[in-house]
Amino acid sequence: MFDPVADKPDADLASRIVWFDAYVTNVDRTPRNPNLLLWHRRLWLIDHGAALYFHHTWIDPAARSRTPFPQIADHILLPYAAPIPEVAAEMRARLTPEILAAIVDLIPETWLDDRSPFADPVANRAAYMDYLTRRLAAAEVFVEEAERARTSRASARAV
Repeated sequence: MFDPVADKPDADLASRIVWFDAYVTNVDRTPRNPNLLLWHRRLWLIDHGAALYFHHTWIDPAARSRTPFPQIADHILLPYAAPIPEVAAEMRARLTPEILAAIVDLIPETWLDDRSPFADPVANRAAYMDYLTRRLAAAEVFVEEAERARTSRASARAV
C-alpha cells in the first residue's frame, strides 16, 4: 500500500492524479482509504468503484457534469501536488472523443443492463459519453476547486 509518510510522490504525477480523480469524481482516494499501491517504485491507482458516482442515480447528469467536486479537498495526494492548472490543458487534451469512446466501449454490456434507466446498452453508453464530454468541457470548474483546496491546505500547513 501507498504510505504518504514514507512515499513522497512526484508533484507532477500527484497533480495529474488529483486532476483525474476530480474529473471522474472519485470520492475514495483519501488518507483513510487511499486506493493506491506502490509496486516496483511505481504508483498504481486501484479500486475506482466510488468514481462516477452520478451513475448510481442518473439524476440530472448534465448539471452534475458541471459541479466543482469539493470532495477533492480530502484527496491523499493533494498536499504533494503542484498547481493543478499546470497539468489541466494536457490532461484535457489527452481525453479526445476517440479515447473517451474507446473507454466507454470497454464497459461490459452486463453492467449497462443492471438497473439502468436506459432502454438499451447503446443509450446507456451514449449517456456516459455525454456526461464525460460535458465534464471535460467544464473542467475549469473542478480545476479551480482542486486548486483552491490545494492552496488552502498549503496555507494551513504553513501556519
